[in-house]
Amino acid sequence: RPVDTITIVYNQFKSVISQIVTRQVVYGLSFLEENAARFDEYEFETDLDGAAAFRDLFEFQLATQLYSAMLENSTSEQAARMSAMDNATNNAKDMLGKLTLTYNRQRQAVITSELIEIISGAEALKG
Repeated sequence: RPVDTITIVYNQFKSVISQIVTRQVVYGLSFLEENAARFDEYEFETDLDGAAAFRDLFEFQLATQLYSAMLENSTSEQAARMSAMDNATNNAKDMLGKLTLTYNRQRQAVITSELIEIISGAEALKG
C-alpha cells in the first residue's frame, strides 16, 4: 500500500540525563517517484531501471533511518536506566546513613540506661 510520508517517533539521546522526543518524517516512495526528474542529473551505475533503483534506494534509506532511530532510542533507554540506578544508589546510601544513626542512638540510650542502673545499684549498696 503506497504511503506519502512515514513518521518515525523516537527518543533522541542528548545527554545521560536528557533525551529529546523526536519526530522524523520520511517521504514515501510515491513522493520520490513524483520528483524523480530532479535526480536525472545524477548518474547511477546499476543494472536496474530508474524505478527499481529508486525503490532500492528508498528501502535502504528507510532501513537506515529506522536503524538509526532504534540506536538512539536504545541509547536513551540505557542512559535513563543508568540515571535511575544512580538515584536509587544515592537514596539507599542516604537511607542506610539515617538507619545507622538511629540504631547508634538507640544503642547508646540502652547503654546509658544500663550504666545508670549499675551506678544506682552501687550507690544503694553503699548507703
